[in-house]
Amino acid sequence: MNMSMSLLNDRTGELWSRFMPKVNDIGNKLSEDKISMQVYPTTYFERFNPKHRFVKWAMVEVGDFGEIPDDLNQFIIQEGLYAVFDYKGPSYDKSIFQYIYTKWLPISDYNIDNRPHFEVLGETYRNNDPESEEEIWIPIQLK
Repeated sequence: MNMSMSLLNDRTGELWSRFMPKVNDIGNKLSEDKISMQVYPTTYFERFNPKHRFVKWAMVEVGDFGEIPDDLNQFIIQEGLYAVFDYKGPSYDKSIFQYIYTKWLPISDYNIDNRPHFEVLGETYRNNDPESEEEIWIPIQLK
């Protein structure tokens, strides 16, 4: 399930509250992990503005699309190189993203690639809990 939003008009809570009641209707899930994915326009990071819109997805990984309810959408994440960050802390604290984009990325050998960004919300994920854990996947390519 997806929804258009911006950082200033963050509708993540609304998206997940619509998606979670449908999770049990999805067949052929490969795990109980949830995925929060962002698909940004090509120039999103070149001309960053918190008002700029992007598409956010609430999803699960499936083995095939045969058992997906009609009111849900399909998405295949294009393979490629990703930087993966293990994050522990509340989901409302966005300082990890500030670190990734303003500290880690500029001194790395990589640029952001134009593919989806996502977080894997596994069994240790607890929304807004300081002990919550998740994986942050940032698409990258060599400079």
